[in-house]
Amino acid sequence: MEKQAEKGYTLITGATGGLGRAFAKICAQSGDLVLTGRNEEKLRALRQELLKSDPGRDIRVLKCDLADAADRKNLFEEIKGANLRFVRLINVAGADIQKTFEKYTQEKIVLQCRVNLEAAVSVSKFVLENRASGLEIITISSISGVYPMPYFALYSATKSAVSSFFSSLRIEMKGRGVKVTAVEPGGIYTRPDICESIRGQGLWGRLSAKSPEYVARKSLKAVRKNKRICRPGFWNKFIAVVPKILPLSLRMRFISRRWSKLEKDAF
Repeated sequence: MEKQAEKGYTLITGATGGLGRAFAKICAQSGDLVLTGRNEEKLRALRQELLKSDPGRDIRVLKCDLADAADRKNLFEEIKGANLRFVRLINVAGADIQKTFEKYTQEKIVLQCRVNLEAAVSVSKFVLENRASGLEIITISSISGVYPMPYFALYSATKSAVSSFFSSLRIEMKGRGVKVTAVEPGGIYTRPDICESIRGQGLWGRLSAKSPEYVARKSLKAVRKNKRICRPGFWNKFIAVVPKILPLSLRMRFISRRWSKLEKDAF
């Protein structure tokens, strides 16, 4: 059970996805929640599921399309109107579109950049302004952001930016009662298309992939220690560091051969 420093809420974005649900189930054991996502029906179903296990919790669900600045503004105003304070923020929402850049539409470019980076930064700013003492911020980045990744180029770039931003924010918050951790998981067994992508990567994918529950627990443990980066699993730690001894051009050719055979876009 995760201990909260002060009476306050945990805000989880992307709460109805596999990883968001895993965080919600763990955090509901010890505190009150605000859950956001694009699908109100799924949010309400998740709330009912959590209340069966923890009936005494205050669990609020607020539909929000984080790619829409106006929708985010409405979310913030609703939270401020309820005078809620936060002891934890978990930025899970993301768009893991994977395909050659030529196949992108202008709309998909905007969506991926806004959800992966802009929304996480925007929500974090809001939560910092409405925090209780002992705030923890967890943001889901990706091991894909460690290197440039052809055929996963925009996702990789946005996740690299996420890790960079929250690493910097962690230093800015030093001594101010705020802990900040960026999490760089490999594959996570969630949606069917992601599970298929993991299988398509062969042994490499299986070694890297973890369950949502494993990633959530490792992330919560890491932020308590105020770790800058959390890479759940030995293999992900290995591939983030050891291949750097090879020239970047060689690494990118290897990545290109693997990723050019796979596509996914559930958004």
